Amino acid sequence: MDSTTLALAVVAAVLAALVLAAAVVLLVRLVRTRRGLRRAGLPTGPRWVFWAAVGYFVLPTDLLPDPVYLDDIGVLLLALRALRAPLGRTGGPA
Repeated sequence: MDSTTLALAVVAAVLAALVLAAAVVLLVRLVRTRRGLRRAGLPTGPRWVFWAAVGYFVLPTDLLPDPVYLDDIGVLLLALRALRAPLGRTGGPA
């Protein structure tokens, strides 16, 4: 393997690790947001949205292959937005 190929492989691995880290951070934010809303007695939106997002992140079947976590990030962001949507209707912080 020549040095150019090795450099490209290292860059691709670092980028994949960064995208995975971003997806994990979003998953943690999703869980913390839901937990905080439930503790405060505020509506969390449909329960299936939360569990579908967690399942999509955990299960290996995706729209894009797993080294590319962009679809997982999109699903987690949509779920986070769905959890916070009832707050906007009740006058809470968005």
